[in-house]
Amino acid sequence: MSNNKPKVVVTRKLPDPVETRMMELFDVQLNLEDKPMSQNELAAAVKTCDVLVPTVTDHIDSGVLAQAGDQFRLIANYGTGVDHIDLATARQRGILVTNTPDVLTEDTADMTMALILAVPRRLMEGEHALRDGRWSGWSPTWMLGHRIHGKRLGIVGMGRIGQAVAKRAKGFGLSIHYHNRNRVHETVEQELEATYWESLDQMLARMDFISVNCPHTPATYHLLSARRLKLLQPHAVVVNTARGEIIDENAMIRMLKADELAGAGLDVYENEPAINPKFLELSNVTLLPHMGSATCEGRIDMGEKVLINIKTFADGHSPPDRVLLDI
Repeated sequence: MSNNKPKVVVTRKLPDPVETRMMELFDVQLNLEDKPMSQNELAAAVKTCDVLVPTVTDHIDSGVLAQAGDQFRLIANYGTGVDHIDLATARQRGILVTNTPDVLTEDTADMTMALILAVPRRLMEGEHALRDGRWSGWSPTWMLGHRIHGKRLGIVGMGRIGQAVAKRAKGFGLSIHYHNRNRVHETVEQELEATYWESLDQMLARMDFISVNCPHTPATYHLLSARRLKLLQPHAVVVNTARGEIIDENAMIRMLKADELAGAGLDVYENEPAINPKFLELSNVTLLPHMGSATCEGRIDMGEKVLINIKTFADGHSPPDRVLLDI
């Protein structure tokens, strides 16, 4: 890289404070219209820029990376998840990848807890009934839901977000259970009063609520498969604020329609922004448009992480949020 400011291409509209600081520090091409870039546009960008700042809506695959010029050396992802980036090809081409960990933990955990509350208490159904003029006054038997206090919550993925969800859920009187690739430290288990299940199948069969909080990787694609979903009890509720690809959506829809599953709260989808239209026909599903981390504070914090990663890289040092590529 030359001594000049690195050339940075930003693929989506970012908060104004973040873009302003980028303009001060780097030679930046912004996307003021916030129109998602096509694969051809992404390929054209990496031919000439030093750094690309993509988001979850950009698919940085081998085809895009094959077009990268020799000067292209950093993908500073605006977000935590990197399943939309071909990490293996990036590694082969000597391209560093960074992300924005930690800053979205509390926001995503808040939204997860909101869905855990919303589905069994039928909040969206009640709101729609009120707006549609179907509420004629209080009744002792109308719009009955279920309490969450005293129920069991099974967390799939006990990383930062999973632990933050557990802290909130514990405050609501839920019993905390979890399955994780590795067991968390004993002190964390004691603090959360959490029960570890080495077998995901055994945990699923015993829970009242399931919260999906693991990353999407080849190993977790359809982790909640049709077979595993069948293990859930009919009164169980599934909440997903991680990635849609972790759940077999078609299998879950069939179970929801057949009353083999009580409900679901979803903020992410397998083929987003496309949503399976069958979800829209179900009254026992709360659907959100991938807004789990959508807070002003969180988005600015993400941008600050990106800025630090690019500036550190431009100064010749290893970025602090480098994604390990030993996949």
